[in-house]
Amino acid sequence: MKHYYLDTSAAIKLYVTESGTMWLRELLMANSEVEVVSSQLLQVELWSGFTRRLRDGSVSLADYTRMQDWFVTHRQTLYQIVSIQAEIVQLACELIERQPLRGYDSVHLATALTVNQRLIENEQAPLIFLSADNRLNAAAQAEGLAVDNPNEHS
Repeated sequence: MKHYYLDTSAAIKLYVTESGTMWLRELLMANSEVEVVSSQLLQVELWSGFTRRLRDGSVSLADYTRMQDWFVTHRQTLYQIVSIQAEIVQLACELIERQPLRGYDSVHLATALTVNQRLIENEQAPLIFLSADNRLNAAAQAEGLAVDNPNEHS
């Protein structure tokens, strides 16, 4: 089984058609041998992205509602959502001191590193970090994660 971590810049591509959308959908949704992990932050950040698109008129109210409904379904069927716990917050703070990260990006990376460590301890395949944010990908790679950017698969 392959394990993928999605930050919000990658996850939004499942709901809004943009560069990398088709590749990501095929990678994650056409294969039952994948596990998709993300932080509890994902819902808030996706809602922000959905609402911004509604406000700027790039999606209709019907599309906005569809995106929300689709995410709610995926929360139950696709994602393994990791709660933000004290150890993740502490690691996120440490990451900010080592890497040029924004706050929520450091939480995503700390969550991914924590999950990756558990996978390795249980002798499972390591996590692949998916993000469309080059700075975050560079930090993830510097911290030892395999990374991929959906924007490179248009």
